[in-house]
Amino acid sequence: MGTEEEVSVEQAAAARRERLKALRAAQELLSAGDDDSGQADDNNKATDDDDDDDNDNEDAEDFNLSMKFRNYVPHDKQLQEGKVTPPELPKFEDPVAAAPPQSEKKEDPFVNIAPKKPNWDLRRDVQKKLDKLERRTQKAMFTLMPFD
Repeated sequence: MGTEEEVSVEQAAAARRERLKALRAAQELLSAGDDDSGQADDNNKATDDDDDDDNDNEDAEDFNLSMKFRNYVPHDKQLQEGKVTPPELPKFEDPVAAAPPQSEKKEDPFVNIAPKKPNWDLRRDVQKKLDKLERRTQKAMFTLMPFD
């Protein structure tokens, strides 16, 4: 089982190297543009990278890495060069505040509200019982009608 795991790890490492090479080649093509002489140099670099170990690839990645600090202020003077100045936002003009308010006569909505009677909660609580009593009263009246 140990050899199978080693083989799968080696295959994964080889696949990762291939992906990294493809990404580097794509990035170099984008940065090179239409310059033909630059593409020839890039092809030579790609063939040289095939012979390098993973350690060399990691060193190359660290060397090509440029850091941009947007929200972090680094203490190291070398890293402060990568500090990005915050973008200047355009001034926001509120369209609602710009329009003057209309001077129509508006009534206070609370003037026409009538206060509730003091026993409104008692009526609410007893309403179910009153409905039941009303039904029974109607039923009793219908039964007494034929006797009159």
